[in-house]
Amino acid sequence: MSILRQCLDDYRSVRRSVGFKLVREAYLLANFIRFLEREGAATVTTQLAIAWATQTKESINWRADRLDAVRGFARYLQAIDPSTEVPPPGLLPRCNRRALPYIYDDTEVSALMAAAQTLRPRIGRCTYATLIGLLAVTGMRAGEAIRLDREDVDCEHAVLIVRSTKFGKSREVALHATTVAALVAYGRRRDELIPRPSNSSFFVSQAGTRLLHTDVNRTYRYLVRAAGLQRVLPRCRPRLHDFRHTFAVRTVLDWYRDGGDVAARLPLLSTYLGHVDPISTYWYLSATPELLALASQRLQRGLGGGHS
Repeated sequence: MSILRQCLDDYRSVRRSVGFKLVREAYLLANFIRFLEREGAATVTTQLAIAWATQTKESINWRADRLDAVRGFARYLQAIDPSTEVPPPGLLPRCNRRALPYIYDDTEVSALMAAAQTLRPRIGRCTYATLIGLLAVTGMRAGEAIRLDREDVDCEHAVLIVRSTKFGKSREVALHATTVAALVAYGRRRDELIPRPSNSSFFVSQAGTRLLHTDVNRTYRYLVRAAGLQRVLPRCRPRLHDFRHTFAVRTVLDWYRDGGDVAARLPLLSTYLGHVDPISTYWYLSATPELLALASQRLQRGLGGGHS
């Protein structure tokens, strides 16, 4: 094992011992170490860190995230090897404007699931069709679905157990009977195609391993193109995370239409989605014209239908 790989193992152990999950960073840094080894580099330099961080065709924010991961590791390394360079903050720009949510309709979700049937590995066809369907009907984060283990999918009680989420909490997600049936069918097909997986992950890759977020995003971009989905605006394109936006928006739309007390129900939606408070949920709703129109109609009725 190279010195850099050993240092990375030690760094991960130290960080995790104080409560950091380091899931994404561990994957990125392992990739960075392989890059350094191919370059024949014995230590980290700012030039090499930038070269690696900008290799990807992902967003500028993702490139900045990659460099941030290296920066933390480099600080640790510098105490061991003073020749290590720590890339200064701000070297790679970020886009601070949030993307506008893309709200999927049922036809588009069906088209994406149908596009999944064009994937080459047979396990990929059922994995991605089921994953997309699950995200659409539960509003889960993609990372939460990827991290599901088999024991977390309780089909007998129609519930998912989402462990150690973004804010360190766990929660249960109730499932409709049709969703349970789809998950059971996937499990059977998965076990036929991958009888000896390498771990207990519910969703698996062709190699029988847990899906990687980067691979899922890359495959999803292919499915978006195959399904013929288009950008609505430069800042509004179909993304995996927008299933979560769509779920939140459609839930609140249903509440407005049935005349329910939306303000009283919003904390329930926040809890279901795993948000720390309704303010986080509100962002999912604020950029949707149809929802704002219904809220305006409700306000007008509350004011007696008067106009200013």
